[in-house]
Amino acid sequence: MKNLNLIQPSAIFDYVFWGNSIYHWAVALGIVAGLFLLIKLFKYFVVKKVKSWALTTNTNWDNFLIAIVENSVIPLLYISSFYFALSTLNFDEKLDKIIHVAYLVAISYFILRVISAAFRKFVYSFIQREENSESKEKQAGGLIVIANVIIWILGIIFLMDNLGYNVTTLIAGLGVGGIAIALAAQAVLGDLFSYFVIFFDRPFEIGDFVVVGDKNGVIEYIGIKTTRIRTLSGEQLICSNTDLTNSRLHNFKRMQKRRIIFSLGVTYHTSHAQLSKIPELIKKVIANRPKLQFDRSHFSGYGDFSLNFETVYYVLDPDYNVYMDNQQAIYLDIFEAFEQRGIEFAYPTQTLFVNSEITPDK
Repeated sequence: MKNLNLIQPSAIFDYVFWGNSIYHWAVALGIVAGLFLLIKLFKYFVVKKVKSWALTTNTNWDNFLIAIVENSVIPLLYISSFYFALSTLNFDEKLDKIIHVAYLVAISYFILRVISAAFRKFVYSFIQREENSESKEKQAGGLIVIANVIIWILGIIFLMDNLGYNVTTLIAGLGVGGIAIALAAQAVLGDLFSYFVIFFDRPFEIGDFVVVGDKNGVIEYIGIKTTRIRTLSGEQLICSNTDLTNSRLHNFKRMQKRRIIFSLGVTYHTSHAQLSKIPELIKKVIANRPKLQFDRSHFSGYGDFSLNFETVYYVLDPDYNVYMDNQQAIYLDIFEAFEQRGIEFAYPTQTLFVNSEITPDK
C-alpha cells in the first residue's frame, strides 16, 4: 500500500495568490482585523462616553464634533485600515496606483464633507443667535448651496493636482469660461450678487410686510435669483433680487411705532367753552387706551363749513390690525363724548341769504 504524501502546513503559506503568499495575505487580514477592533473599542469607550457627556452641556458644538467623528472620521479610519493592510502587499504598478487613487478620493471626499458641514454649522450658529432664526435658515439655503459648490470644485481641483495632473490649464480654462458665462448671464449674476446683499445687509426677511412701488405684501421666499411676495389680494408676486435692491422699499415689519394723524371738524355753532374742551377730551380718549401714545391735539383752523381740529398719536405696535382696532375705538369714543356734550360734527353745508326787495307800484 502506497503512503500518501501529506501536504506540509508551511507549503500552504507559501502558496502565491495575486502576487502575494497566503502568509502575507493572512498578515494583511490580521492587520485589518486588529485595526477594526481598535476602532470599535475607540467608538465604544471614547465616542460613546463623550457623546453622553455632550448631551448634558449647553452648547451644541460638541454634538456637532461627535457627529463629524461618527459620520466622517470613523469611516475614514476603516478605509485607512484597508489601505494600510493593502500597502503591506506587493501588487503590480497599475493595481497599486488604482488603490492609491481610490484612497486619495476617499480622503478628499470625507475632508470636503467635513468642511461643508462645518461651514453649514457656522452659518446656522450665527443665524440662531438672532430672532426669527427659522426663517433666516431658509433664507441661508441658497448661500450654503453656492458655498458647497465652490468647496467641492476647489476640492476636486486640489485632488487632481495631487494625482499629478496639470491643473494650470484647467484653471485657465475655467477663467476664460467664467468670463464668457459672466458676459452671457449678467442678469443672473446680478441677481446672485443682490442675493448676497439681501442676506448680509438684510433690508428685509421672510415674514416682513413690504411696499415696493405700487405693490405690497409679505415676503414669502428669498431665493438665489428671485424673491416671492404674497400680496394682500392673495396672488404671489415674483421679483428679481436686483429689482428689489435697486428700489425704494418700505419695510413695515421694522416699524417700531406708527404715527397717526387725523382731523375732525365741528360746526360753527359750537360755543367757545365747548371748543376749548375738545383737545383735552380727545387726549383723555387716546391716553386711556393701551399701546397708544398721545402726542398733541389742537384747534388747527377755520374751514369753509367747519372748525377743524388736528390730532397726532402713536401706536406702539407695528401690527396694522392693532392700529385699525384702536382707531375705530377712538372714533367711537369721540362720537360718544361729543354726543353727551351736545357737540355737533360738521358736514358740507351752504347757507343762502335771499334779499327780497318789493318794488312800489307806479
